[in-house]
Amino acid sequence: MEKIQKQELTSMNITEAQLEKLKEFFPEIFTEGNKVDWDKLRLTLGETIDTGKERYGMNWPGKADCFKTIQQPSIATLVPEREESINFDTTENLFIEGDNLEVLKLLQKSYLGKVKMIYIDPPYNTGNDFIYPDNYTENLQTYLEYTGQVDSAGRKFGTNTDTDGRFHSKWINMMYPRLFLAKNLLKEDGVIYISIDDNEQGNLRQICNEVFGEENLLAQVIWQKKYSPQNDAKYFSDSHEFILVFAKNKEQFTIGMLPRSDEANSRYKNPDNDPRGPWKSSDLTRQEYRPNDDYEIVSPKTGKKFPPPKGCSWGRPQDKVEELIKDNRIWFGSDGNSVPSLKRFLSEVKQGITPQTIWFRGDVGDTQEGKKLIKELLGNVSIFETPKPPRLIKHCMLTANAKNNDIILDFFAGSSSTAQAVFEINNEDGGNRKFICVQLPETTDEKSEAFKAGYKTISDISKERIIRVIEKFKKEQNEKTAKEKQTLFGVPNKKELDLGFKVFKLQSSNFKIWDANITKEPKAIQAALDLHIDHISKEAKQEAILFELLLKSGFELTTPIEQLNISSKIVYSIAEGELLICLEKELTHEVIKAMAEKQPTRVICLDEGFQNNDQLKTNAVQIMKSKGVLNFRTV
Repeated sequence: MEKIQKQELTSMNITEAQLEKLKEFFPEIFTEGNKVDWDKLRLTLGETIDTGKERYGMNWPGKADCFKTIQQPSIATLVPEREESINFDTTENLFIEGDNLEVLKLLQKSYLGKVKMIYIDPPYNTGNDFIYPDNYTENLQTYLEYTGQVDSAGRKFGTNTDTDGRFHSKWINMMYPRLFLAKNLLKEDGVIYISIDDNEQGNLRQICNEVFGEENLLAQVIWQKKYSPQNDAKYFSDSHEFILVFAKNKEQFTIGMLPRSDEANSRYKNPDNDPRGPWKSSDLTRQEYRPNDDYEIVSPKTGKKFPPPKGCSWGRPQDKVEELIKDNRIWFGSDGNSVPSLKRFLSEVKQGITPQTIWFRGDVGDTQEGKKLIKELLGNVSIFETPKPPRLIKHCMLTANAKNNDIILDFFAGSSSTAQAVFEINNEDGGNRKFICVQLPETTDEKSEAFKAGYKTISDISKERIIRVIEKFKKEQNEKTAKEKQTLFGVPNKKELDLGFKVFKLQSSNFKIWDANITKEPKAIQAALDLHIDHISKEAKQEAILFELLLKSGFELTTPIEQLNISSKIVYSIAEGELLICLEKELTHEVIKAMAEKQPTRVICLDEGFQNNDQLKTNAVQIMKSKGVLNFRTV
């Protein structure tokens, strides 16, 4: 009997993916069993391999474990929460509640190379920050214990105090694998922005140099986070933070120009009614003396001669200036007697401003503005010390050239400033950018105003802010529509803003996945086998199973899903029929044939659906093959 392939129930295997990249360039270095022959690699690369013991690089306690956790696939899943979402079936925005390391692993298959911009505001490691555990082997288990999904007698997430002997190492161990996985999600022209202060700026820069390559550093931006000095500061009043900006591939990245202000454009006038439009005058002189450019410019209107100022020369050769005069590009004043200057036309000026590395609060907002906006939306829930204003993140999006349908990822979502920034910029320019925000349900202090207001976790605050922002935009849109209806032209036909978000929560898989690390004893193995007789969790809802298969098949969580009735069975059509999923527990020859006739790229069914009917399984494989469906799997 020809066996049906089993659907993988883990996240992308990073090791296998890296080996495939290596094999693409160096197939000759692989031996039987898909192992790398390092001697052949040395021969292939010659003297470019560094075999010395002393080399420049970054090392810290736990670096080897970072790579172990990167290589360990996740066996978790993301469960949809319709009740907490808005416009679940139509929105393309995502809010994911869970440990961002596990979430980043789960997003690898579906969002590999699809994210245009990442903005994160991670813990700054000031001594009281909440830090994820660096015990990688227990990451999902620790998360489930922390959120009360399983009984716990084990490790808890907690703060990283500066009295800890591995204070910096713990922070690096947290950041390194997350940044490594985040890089995979970026498009080739993608870019990441990371807010940080002096505590870990140096270490973060080195981590990013290693993960992204120091050649891909675009800037280390200085952001003026506040205006008023702190007179109680012991040494210096801290007025700024940094934003590290790294491209995935600098050669592929194009910087986004910032819009010109009305004030800048107002400097351009048109006193001589030049048909080329407004212009402003520019100095023609060079602040050094060059004998070849020491000549007199003659006004064509009055004949007045103008030598260059003493000690200077004209900035262009004489023949070039004469050409510019003929083209009416030299201005001698309205009466023809003024010192000649060059006319620079607004229409010929670069339509945008190149971003600078200092971002002033007046242009992008400050922490005070960030706190004020949260208070306006949520009241007094000020548990965030330095909340980022949406204007800051919009500035990032503009410089990142993020537009149209680009995906913006923030896996340290905090108060959801990034989500608000995406709504706002889409509303301003008609774009359809989408956000993916990830936040751990970190518990709020029982003494805090946030807890008293009903926000038990940070993610509760994050979601509520998104809801309030959506309500605010809906109210503004309704008011605007009401006014437009009263006008002569009525309501203009314009694209609707995506005012919704899907909520997903990190949980253990809906399927019992075989544990390769179980004790190699007959009783333990038999117990594990017994558990896999019915390998689908009894608590699992059909929609949760559907989304787990969607995610682990490499489809985005916002992929259109259509429910079909085929031969009296429910079949889910994914991405307009590219994938068909049937979760029925009693499959028939008719439904298998009907699915095959739709000629999808892939089909997934429950193994339980065949009811141990080996003949039906064999026939199913042949039917699928006969219709060109080569990717037929069961779970």
